[in-house]
Amino acid sequence: MSEQTQERGPSEPRRVVVTGAGMAGVQTAVALREQGFTGTVTLIGAEPHQPYDRPPLSKAVLLGTAEGSAFDVDFEALGIELRLGCEVFGLRPADHELDTEAGPVPYDVLVVATGAEPVRLPGAEGVPGVHLLRTLDDVERLRPVLARRQDIVVVGAGWIGAEFATAAREAGCAVTVVEAADRPLAEALPAEVAAPMTAWYDDAGVVLRTHARVERVEPGAVVLDDGSRLPAGAVVVGIGARPATAWLAGSGIELGEHGEVVADARLTTSVPDVYAVGDCASFPSKRYGERLLVHHWDNALQGPRTVAVNIIGAATDAPRAVYDPVPYFWSEQFGRFVQYAGHHADADRTVWRGEADGPAWTVCWLRASRLVALLAVGRPRDLAQGRRLIEAGTVMDETLLADPARPLKSAKA
Repeated sequence: MSEQTQERGPSEPRRVVVTGAGMAGVQTAVALREQGFTGTVTLIGAEPHQPYDRPPLSKAVLLGTAEGSAFDVDFEALGIELRLGCEVFGLRPADHELDTEAGPVPYDVLVVATGAEPVRLPGAEGVPGVHLLRTLDDVERLRPVLARRQDIVVVGAGWIGAEFATAAREAGCAVTVVEAADRPLAEALPAEVAAPMTAWYDDAGVVLRTHARVERVEPGAVVLDDGSRLPAGAVVVGIGARPATAWLAGSGIELGEHGEVVADARLTTSVPDVYAVGDCASFPSKRYGERLLVHHWDNALQGPRTVAVNIIGAATDAPRAVYDPVPYFWSEQFGRFVQYAGHHADADRTVWRGEADGPAWTVCWLRASRLVALLAVGRPRDLAQGRRLIEAGTVMDETLLADPARPLKSAKA
């Protein structure tokens, strides 16, 4: 331990352990160093690979146009200890210890950043040719499938299903997407917003079958509940993700209805000296008046800064930081760049900018005339301006807002 660390006083944590080496975990470790923490920082990851970014997996890495997506972080120079290929399977808060396959790991402060894991298709485990798309190893197994241009069935027309279908078509594969709901993105967007996206599949040469439930998967085929049999050299499952928190059972950490860690506005948990951030944690939003569970890259990028501030400030009289972002994510699918900012659940008005059958359009959601969310297709300027307006709680003029030729920022009431 350095003299500088010793001088900081006995109340300041000397050992911060971060479990989870994805975006949220890596950014937490980096933010601690950037904000001046001089104690020990240990980053534990279950995968053996150098920590990497996930969004490129379904795009450049999958198609072979990029070799990998490792974070450009010099962990050694930052004094961040990496323990990779190390599974964490328990937490004993009373002892301030993690249980891992390599033995117990003590901590003064723990950050839970274990992310989310894909939901598996019931009955499909162990069937040859069934794939998930979450990890670098998943991508390595899928790249030969695309190279062979096999017939592919994608189960789930959510964000990841659409992105994979896009890549598979670009690689020359025949693709069928089956979706149990009546439209793509049924859980993410209202029907009137998701409906125009249905045509994108046909435009890209992808067969989309809605109201279609998988009865079973066999080697070389997917059988639907109506008896249809779809040839499938490979099956890619994209039916959602859930927080990777099973290892916290019995720890005393409060979990929510989706299995996520219930964090407060400062991203602290129900157990002292334990924080949670990223896909595995929900947080209360004063901005939206409800608890949010956000499974997107930007949340894993932004939240760690709040965690680092609060870890360092916990031993001082410094004000604690509150985490209440405007959620943001993007998706590249079927030649379109789709961006979303905000949270539209409580909106009372919807305003369209542009025609939904055109190449570029935006949907704006208002509550009491204030912009609370927007979805922009091929209109990045709308997104950039709209995000700032949402943060400011700006009241909008609906007539001006509906004019797609007018800059969104000029539609203030």
